Amino acid sequence: MYYNATKKNIELSGGRTIEIETGKLAKQADGAVVVRQGDTMLLATVVAAKDAKEDVDFMPLSVEYKEKYAANGRFPGGFLKREARPSDYEILVSRLIDRALRPLFPGDYHAEVFVTVTLLSADPDIQPDALAGLAASSALAVSTIPFGGPISEVRVARIGGEFVINPTFSQMEGGACDLDIMVAATIDNIMMVEGEMKEVSEAVMLDAIKFAHEEIKKQCRAQLELMQEVGKTEKRAYCHEQNDWGLRDAVAGATYDKVYEVAKSQLPKHERSDRFDEILEQYLAGFEEQYGAEERAAKESMIRRYFHDYSLKPAMRNMILNEGIRLDGRKTNEIRPIWCEVGYLPAPHGSAVFTRGETQSLTTVTLGTKLDEKMIDDVLREGTERFVLHYNFPPFSTGEARPARGLSRREIGHGNLALRALKPMIPSEAECPYAIRVVSDILESNGSSSMATVCAGTLALMDAGVKIKKPVSGIAMGLIAEGGRVAVLSDILGDEDHLGDMDFKVTGTADGITATQMDIKVDGLSYEVLAAALEQARQGRMYILGKLTETIAAPREDYKPHVPRMVQITIPKDFIGAVIGPGGKVIQEMQKETGTTITITEEGEIGKVDVFGADKEGVEAAIAKIKGMTAVPEVGTVYHGKVKSVVAFGAFVEILPGKDGLLHISEIAHRRFETMEETGIKEGDMMDVKLIAVDPKNGKLKLSRKALLEKGQ
Repeated sequence: MYYNATKKNIELSGGRTIEIETGKLAKQADGAVVVRQGDTMLLATVVAAKDAKEDVDFMPLSVEYKEKYAANGRFPGGFLKREARPSDYEILVSRLIDRALRPLFPGDYHAEVFVTVTLLSADPDIQPDALAGLAASSALAVSTIPFGGPISEVRVARIGGEFVINPTFSQMEGGACDLDIMVAATIDNIMMVEGEMKEVSEAVMLDAIKFAHEEIKKQCRAQLELMQEVGKTEKRAYCHEQNDWGLRDAVAGATYDKVYEVAKSQLPKHERSDRFDEILEQYLAGFEEQYGAEERAAKESMIRRYFHDYSLKPAMRNMILNEGIRLDGRKTNEIRPIWCEVGYLPAPHGSAVFTRGETQSLTTVTLGTKLDEKMIDDVLREGTERFVLHYNFPPFSTGEARPARGLSRREIGHGNLALRALKPMIPSEAECPYAIRVVSDILESNGSSSMATVCAGTLALMDAGVKIKKPVSGIAMGLIAEGGRVAVLSDILGDEDHLGDMDFKVTGTADGITATQMDIKVDGLSYEVLAAALEQARQGRMYILGKLTETIAAPREDYKPHVPRMVQITIPKDFIGAVIGPGGKVIQEMQKETGTTITITEEGEIGKVDVFGADKEGVEAAIAKIKGMTAVPEVGTVYHGKVKSVVAFGAFVEILPGKDGLLHISEIAHRRFETMEETGIKEGDMMDVKLIAVDPKNGKLKLSRKALLEKGQ
């Protein structure tokens, strides 16, 4: 062998084992590991630039999660038959890893870091996203890149009332799972939480986080042991920031009080930002006057960093901690003013405007057919999704003068959170057969736009007449913690998110939580503080829920008049082929004649038929045709049929759609006819006939007209 592999095993409940191996694959990366559980194998690599680029004052971290179709023995779809742009699922997993890793890099480390996690082999029953965070952190652990970890991520589900770590796909099927969250943490601190629930309590969610943390601690210890064994405990030296502590003190001394006064002035977002910029520009102008333009050019980026870190950030934080005053003058538990409106747009199937402070969402609902359902073609997931939610965040919503270039990862992540919040309340297909698309366009933003999407989505769904089980509201919580002092903030502003220590979003009904997303940027946050934040969030959610139900208390009794109607019926499985016809001929003709869209889905021994159309008469006509085609002719029943053809020995009469019977010349009347011309029957005639027999061998139908006539006729 030409490699020297090192392995570490982690034991899970149920006799499961996770193996971490390094030194065998991708040895030219700064760090590389293969994480394996069962037949699932993930390769994680990490590479960092030798130095930071000039004038970079942030952490340029890039995280990519990729799934190879070969991992599950499949070809990719599409014309090229190769993996292309990342799917929404891959982006969401990438974000889960990124949000756990990013806060743990040193604040003054600015070299580009690329983390890539690739699914190489897939066990169909193992969920690989629960192993991706562990793989990424392990790759960092066996590298020399400075990192404040290790971390790990696990999925915790509550199935039948019991918590389970990293459950399989099959364990989560069947409806017994009422909590599904991903938790990331170091040995000491929770870093990130995201997931969905079926109206669980705050206490249950907190218990789930604690349960997950105990498992994460084992996985972090294994990484520390692996780091020791491969000799990577010493991390590389770096110097990515030049500092002038005298200049830092001068900047803070000259600007802090001015910034504090502006922060207390309760100005709108853009005015406040302009005033902060004026203070900075005044200092830079004075600096240039004293030291010259050349010195200003050399020190300007440093001055701007000091202004942000030692004036702007501490002023806002101290104002909240010392005086209980926020940037817009609210108390810590106060919600911004809310106004809502439903039915704002006349043409969509449902619409709503939700405005909270300087954050506004215009949301629409569209109802469609089964053909409109979202197609899922991921490596481990195939099928369709009946309910989708899309979130759009255009630059003008924050007053930015830049073009909108495609969909961002943030938009996908925020949309997914709102979708998870509303999904448990969407009625079943039996109650609402439509495909449902919710689109939230953020028209202005100053914090909590994803939660505005949840609230606007609830209103728009009720406006559309979708019988959601209960209304859902959402709130974003924040935290300022320093020197033993803690302030929990309700309904945070954008600046409070940026300059604070936690962004904690919670959604739910009056009876419990439906989704959550938490990012913690500070060490040592106790579970007591988390519990207090959850309780304050619950109170805020209840207040917002009241505002929503003041606007529209319940879903509309019926869909709006311009909503295409959909009727769902079931037919025996054996009749599906008859309704579709050879090459789809029958169903296509029916759609053309009635102006409807018809879909058929086979489920067990039945076929579910959805008939969708703007014209009520057309829908009814299509339903009548389908019922006729699937009806079983009964002997002794009288039918009003159409003569389809005339032959020498009788006529064939269509008594039900697609079902012809023979009316023999001897069964036309009580008197005898020598030829069919004597009967006067011609193609296209309508007549009443009685079904007198069904041939047991071939199923042919025998009809009689004379059975309905009196003797002599």
